[in-house]
Amino acid sequence: MSLVTVTAGFLPLLDSVLLVLAREKGFAEAEGLDLHLVKETSWANIRDRAALGHFDVAQMLAPMPLASSLGLTPLATPMITPMILGLGNNGITVSAALWQAMRGEGAPDDLAAGPVGAALKRVVDTSPRRLRFGVVHQTSSHNYELRYWMAASGVLPDRDIEIVVLPPPLLPDALGSGGIDGYCVGEPWNSVGVAFKGAHIATVKASIWRASPDKVLGMRADWAEANMEIVAALMRAIHRAALWCADAANHPEIAAIMSAPHYLGQPAEIVARALDGRFDVGAGVIRTVPDHFIPYASAANFPWKSHALWYYSQMVRWGEVAHMPANAATATACFRPDIYRQVLGPLGVPAPIADFKVEGALSTPAAIPASPGQLTLLPDGFFDGRTFDPERLDSYIDSQRLLT
Repeated sequence: MSLVTVTAGFLPLLDSVLLVLAREKGFAEAEGLDLHLVKETSWANIRDRAALGHFDVAQMLAPMPLASSLGLTPLATPMITPMILGLGNNGITVSAALWQAMRGEGAPDDLAAGPVGAALKRVVDTSPRRLRFGVVHQTSSHNYELRYWMAASGVLPDRDIEIVVLPPPLLPDALGSGGIDGYCVGEPWNSVGVAFKGAHIATVKASIWRASPDKVLGMRADWAEANMEIVAALMRAIHRAALWCADAANHPEIAAIMSAPHYLGQPAEIVARALDGRFDVGAGVIRTVPDHFIPYASAANFPWKSHALWYYSQMVRWGEVAHMPANAATATACFRPDIYRQVLGPLGVPAPIADFKVEGALSTPAAIPASPGQLTLLPDGFFDGRTFDPERLDSYIDSQRLLT
């Protein structure tokens, strides 16, 4: 059988794992695909090469298809995502010096976003200079999560804190050299900062906004429309990779695969931390975050349109795009649950019946209607107790303007 070549761009991050496993474990080949993975150095390169057609698909930041479709990128191109590559995986890491100052202001080492944010606020209020934090891209979940956490903690980004952009693998070195005081990034780069730069993981995405998306399978809308059979085959392969990744018995093999130089190039022991949710947060303090990275449970691969709208609301909040019905509609259209159901429904994969949900409403696991049957969603709360109702988008955006 001749295989169809599909070229996919990725960055060296743990949450490229489903694409990697689709290739390394033969799931893509079983679907008739020769999945060619190309490691890139920055999200800007992923963004531009995807727009130019160098990549058929790519591991993308969840807001990236929105930014491209809304014209916020140099090569504005309509893009979509029919599938999420897991939930969670980010952390906020700070230098040893900043952590010492935060500890002096009462920061706990249990990763709780609220108390840690309150301690950061007290440090910022007395700091003789403006602190600098790094994020991986302007229109990234990392940027919006960091800003949300800071603003809700009383620290106003751009006024009280400087935020700069650097590729993920460069953030630990920037911290170690004193170029930045902290950063928000996906694994393994928080753990790398702890292991080799004396850093401390202050809090994690799973505490800021639980069970929320970070990376997606992104592609140009016109390519997807013209190659739907290939899209479907790749989605089936990624679905099987997600199931396999979700089995804890496979974690040692996954860590070994991902630690290879052409993927993460980091020790398997460090890679395993995000898979198992067991972290050295600094100075040998061990903390367990069971929902740090969720590859399959809680409808982790389903592209909720309410997730897209929340990221859109943050683009509006931070002045990147004007809020108007046409822009909201464009953002919503980038996440494609209809394709998800069309492709995975015949496999018997349960999919939510709804396209939207109220984000942050679940404090305990809850069953929701699905086809077929039911799905159980994990808690999805924001650390400050707020919720995001996509049917009240205007009022949500207005309320956030008051906080910035």
